[in-house]
Amino acid sequence: MRGPTIYDVASAAGVATSTVSRAFSTPSRVGAATREHVLAVAEQLGYRPNPHARALLSDHHSTVAMVVSDITNPHYFELIRGAEMRAKASEHTLVLVNAEESARIELEQIQRLLPSVDGFVLAASRLPDENLAHLAAQRPVVLVSRELPGLPCALLDHVDGCRQIVQHLDSLGHRHLVYLAGPRSSWMASTRWSALRTAADEAGMRADRVGPFTPKVAQGGLAADAALVTGATAFVAHNDLLAIGVVQRLQQRMVRVPADVSVVGFDDIFAADLCTPRLTTLGGAHADVGRAAVEILLKAAVRGTADGPPVRVVLPTELRLRESTGPVA
Repeated sequence: MRGPTIYDVASAAGVATSTVSRAFSTPSRVGAATREHVLAVAEQLGYRPNPHARALLSDHHSTVAMVVSDITNPHYFELIRGAEMRAKASEHTLVLVNAEESARIELEQIQRLLPSVDGFVLAASRLPDENLAHLAAQRPVVLVSRELPGLPCALLDHVDGCRQIVQHLDSLGHRHLVYLAGPRSSWMASTRWSALRTAADEAGMRADRVGPFTPKVAQGGLAADAALVTGATAFVAHNDLLAIGVVQRLQQRMVRVPADVSVVGFDDIFAADLCTPRLTTLGGAHADVGRAAVEILLKAAVRGTADGPPVRVVLPTELRLRESTGPVA
């Protein structure tokens, strides 16, 4: 036997179904006396609102989606944890999506989720700018590790971070570095290369770039071989996974790290402190980035903040010095 519906409550209370819906979902839009009457009738009939139907009527789902470019990358662990904790604190559910380093998969997953979430946090999105702008016209969007004019974002200060890397290598006597670039569609890859090149110019150092490479350990061999051809004494890899693969390949080729070549990564994943030699890498408060991104999204999607310039949260980076960097021989 079916239970009472919103239509039964509306009929018994003598009001429209939309009034019943507002009495449960947005009580501020219903007079106090009317709301009390509707709730009393609903209680008498034993009616309980359907959360899915209520979400369709109010377009508030208490759910946000976080899309990451590669869920197997440990870099995202802390980012996801911070985002999930902030969502849970506001009684929202965080849905996690793995884009598998594919713009096509990312777009397909987003389109499937559009009707059922309040907004998107896109971490290192591979989507073209026009796709992001089109998505933002339909749902609130916050970018992580990427910037696009007109959209809010949360990220670490990699421009200053790259300056820290170059200054560290310069202090060790290195005069030639090579950047092992990430994916061609990665905004962060181009940002890091630009910042490294600028800082190197300021220090009177030579900077080369090779790649792109998929930011995984398995690509480290190709990256190391390409970097050795340049003659650089310092290799700066797009992320820690690639850097670890580079170190492994250099060891196979009897190239000593750091006696012959210094290696630097990005992200400060837990494995950076476990490999041999331990990896010098640029880190930061990734959990705080995830937390800030969800905070921005909730304000836009749930609280209805007034229009204004998009929020841009930039958190500091810190170069974690370990044994993979050393003085030039």
